[in-house]
Amino acid sequence: MHLHRSHAEQHRHSRAFLSDVVIGMSDGLTVPFALAAGLSGAAVSTGIIITAGLAEIAAGSIAMGLGGFLAGRTEQEHYHSELLREQQEVEQVPEEEKKEVRDVFAGLGLSPESQELIANEMARDKQKWVDFMMRFELGLEKPDPRRALRSALNIGGSYILGGLVPLSPYFFYSLPLEALRWSCIITVLCLFIFGYFKAKATGSAPWSGAIRVMLIGSAAAGAAFLIARIFAG
Repeated sequence: MHLHRSHAEQHRHSRAFLSDVVIGMSDGLTVPFALAAGLSGAAVSTGIIITAGLAEIAAGSIAMGLGGFLAGRTEQEHYHSELLREQQEVEQVPEEEKKEVRDVFAGLGLSPESQELIANEMARDKQKWVDFMMRFELGLEKPDPRRALRSALNIGGSYILGGLVPLSPYFFYSLPLEALRWSCIITVLCLFIFGYFKAKATGSAPWSGAIRVMLIGSAAAGAAFLIARIFAG
């Protein structure tokens, strides 16, 4: 039982970590890429592009991380509010809660006698009764109390790593268009690889997922570059 619980916890943490990385990395690769392309199209210096890019990465990672933190806190608050409600219902309307237990097992095909036996046995331990109702009636798992902070760090860190990819060539080339050329090559390749593994991890077709992510990022950067060219011109 302990091994099963440990395996379930590890699986949940891995899934949560992957979700955070996908959220942070997808925006981190795309938004700074579009910003750098737009500024390159406006023919500003690489120094300005680097400064603006780093500022955007800092602001974006904080904003994305804060969003992940608030989402984690909201999940915890929702769970605890539902837990309190279930505890009150077990105390105040136990017969109705027993009926809900019977309904769960009726849906699994158990006989009325077995349903009644299980409901009565479960009512002997109110804590396990409440845990059962949370999990099987409401479909809620107890959230990790450290989830909010972990999510913030995972998303923010992934955004920073992703954002440095399109910006990196500007540290080595003084001409914006030359830096943009290398930025496009590196970032499009990273978008393709990221899209491939993202689709594979989520059970989608990896090649179509890779192409889709690559095209979205390229379209964003291309639109920013053309708009900047038009207005700069």
